[in-house]
Amino acid sequence: QVQLVESGGGLVQPGGSLRLSCAASGSIFSINALGWYRQAPGKQRELVATIARAGRRNYVDSVKGRFTISRDIAKSTVYLQMNSLKTEDTAVYYCYAGGVVAGTPFDSWGQGTQVTVSS
Repeated sequence: QVQLVESGGGLVQPGGSLRLSCAASGSIFSINALGWYRQAPGKQRELVATIARAGRRNYVDSVKGRFTISRDIAKSTVYLQMNSLKTEDTAVYYCYAGGVVAGTPFDSWGQGTQVTVSS
């Protein structure tokens, strides 16, 4: 239904910045929410930030004031700007899209991109 391709991960020092991008294709008009999740080694996947169709944003407390989720509707792309990165932000970051197609809800995930914060 919806395919997601992420880019922008990498290695950065503490205090640095990275911007993740996620391009959506397929049934993009069926998307109700886009977001980013992350999974650190040995931990469960957790929500980082979401943006709803109407534009409302939601963040996990640990990234508030440091991360910003945004979207470019014309490019069908969602971004995650990450500033003041900490070592605990190290994880694989996954792009997420949720919506409904023909009355059936769906969840789509990207392949994941590694973010490593280390000196």
